Amino acid sequence: MSTIADLRLPAAETALATTFERVPEATFELESSVSKTRPSLWVSGVDRETVSAAFAADPSVETAELLVETDSRLLYDVTFTDETGPNRLWNEVLADGGSLLEAHASDGWWKVTVRYRTREQLCETYERLVERGINADLRRITDVTDTDGHETRLTPEQQEALEAALEHGYFEIPRGVSMEELADELDISHQALSERFRRAYETLVDAELQPADTESRLH
Repeated sequence: MSTIADLRLPAAETALATTFERVPEATFELESSVSKTRPSLWVSGVDRETVSAAFAADPSVETAELLVETDSRLLYDVTFTDETGPNRLWNEVLADGGSLLEAHASDGWWKVTVRYRTREQLCETYERLVERGINADLRRITDVTDTDGHETRLTPEQQEALEAALEHGYFEIPRGVSMEELADELDISHQALSERFRRAYETLVDAELQPADTESRLH
């Protein structure tokens, strides 16, 4: 049994509050391959000088090292002070055995997708967040083995990308549209579209390979 939860958490109460105050237009996304002790963050919607100054002014950030710079995004290795920043956020969200599937932040909010082994673990996490003064907004819950309904584990962005790909013939042979053309249609970068596809494929394959004899619902 597995439960997927989409949570929205205010940055002011969790991570990078000062940075968001200085660059409210920026979007941050956790690099999927990083460890909990030294997060790497993709930053978009702001130039290098501005976001570097925002990191420098944020009391929760010890160091922010630029690793990669592309036309549309910047990748930083970030070291946070103890018990602050995303480290605190992940510790709160994952303490009951959760697995972080996706995390990004914009407009002053962190949006995270987490998988828990049971619905009870999700409830315990949510109650702890509220007890610690974090105004957690539980946006969606999906029981992975519930195949009777029409719930989807895909994020809205991932579903939009797949639907557009289907509509424009991206999966046909030969393809009716290139990834670059599809990205333009969705008004996102080629790299962002590629990442949405990768995560959507991973989500769909993971759901398909769940044991068939597992209990289908939590009671």
